[in-house]
Amino acid sequence: MLKFVIKSYTKGTIYKNPHLFILNKGLNSGKPSNEPFTNSFVIIFENKEDFDNINLTAYALWKTKFWHQFLCGSVIPFLRLNDVRKEFPNKVNQEIKDHEEHLKNVQTLKLLEQSEKRFNDNLNLINDMRKVILYRYCNR
Repeated sequence: MLKFVIKSYTKGTIYKNPHLFILNKGLNSGKPSNEPFTNSFVIIFENKEDFDNINLTAYALWKTKFWHQFLCGSVIPFLRLNDVRKEFPNKVNQEIKDHEEHLKNVQTLKLLEQSEKRFNDNLNLINDMRKVILYRYCNR
């Protein structure tokens, strides 16, 4: 069983254990990050292995817009801490039940992320070359 604590982030607080920040305001609510947001919750883990296992789950919940059903507020939507404390452990426990598939998914997503980074680097190189050629053409 993974052990973690979910609480509101207070600006200036330094956490010694591995931790993950979750945005709690706006339409990007639920977005995980290693850096704190002004309006965020923090998930504090006991060890690095727990962080690695749960980080993907937090990212998947954000990308699939799981948290949108829990948003409150009409002008600036926000997540309630109680909703996150109730739903997040349930989703984590579902992932841990099928741990082997979870590990395969983590590995696949890491490979996809590396491929995406290489692809974006190549696109940037192509754009740079295009600019150089156009610059030479204009400065004859």
